Amino acid sequence: MGRVTQRVPSTRVEVVDGTVRETRRPDTLAVEEPLEIRVGGQTITVTMRTPGDDFDLTLGNLLTEAVVTKPTDVAQLMHCLDEDESGSPTYNVVDVTLTPGVVPDLDRTARSGYQSSACGVCGKTSVDAITATSPYAVADDSVRLSPEVVVGLPGRLREQQKVFDKTGGLHAAGIFTADGEPLVVREDVGRHNAVDKVIGWAGREGLLPLSGHVLVVSGRASFELVQKAVMAGIPALVAVSAPSSLAVELARTSGLTLVGFTRDPRMTVYAGGQRLGLASHTGQ
Repeated sequence: MGRVTQRVPSTRVEVVDGTVRETRRPDTLAVEEPLEIRVGGQTITVTMRTPGDDFDLTLGNLLTEAVVTKPTDVAQLMHCLDEDESGSPTYNVVDVTLTPGVVPDLDRTARSGYQSSACGVCGKTSVDAITATSPYAVADDSVRLSPEVVVGLPGRLREQQKVFDKTGGLHAAGIFTADGEPLVVREDVGRHNAVDKVIGWAGREGLLPLSGHVLVVSGRASFELVQKAVMAGIPALVAVSAPSSLAVELARTSGLTLVGFTRDPRMTVYAGGQRLGLASHTGQ
């Protein structure tokens, strides 16, 4: 398996009272490498990710992009032993074997080809398409959430970000219970990859749909992250930063609770506030 961090030489520069001070020192960076996902020998996507939990990332991607509909559609995941220039294996290709009789839906995903670590939906902008595709109705989830618990979730996520402590360069995603207990936390250079990793883990553990749970992300709430929550049957998404307008639209249409700017003791609720007992969202 590839390294998660890498040491590189760097120069720290300080400018104090017009004097420039240079300090040479090694720095620890998060590794970013491509992962190619193949289904039946056909390349489905190439995403830039931090190595680790590649099988969870692959399964999560296939599920949230509706290439397959349930975890049991995947019979086997294995690394193809591709090699770098020195002849060492890179573990940057995952071959997927589907269960006999399963036909992948490749036309519905406009996400074939290359994805950067910042890329997400890559052209899929139809809210109706996502709500029609999801096998789970998150609007029917009756979970109730405590505002006191929700505002503290990003802090609990941050406690689990071990690689971020070393590099300062990774996003994180975590699945939490309604009581604020973490089930799984994963880090990655890409926001959507971190979410795919936790959803893929849940799929392999037989926990989908994730009814009654909360997805917590360390950055902003983009459309593709709301999409992934809906596809996994997660009724609530809590983000540290801002949502996009389309993310809010999808959350409201699908019945997902969406919370942004979550920094204890404050948060901003954009959709589904009835799960938090907010009078202003009653009947929404």
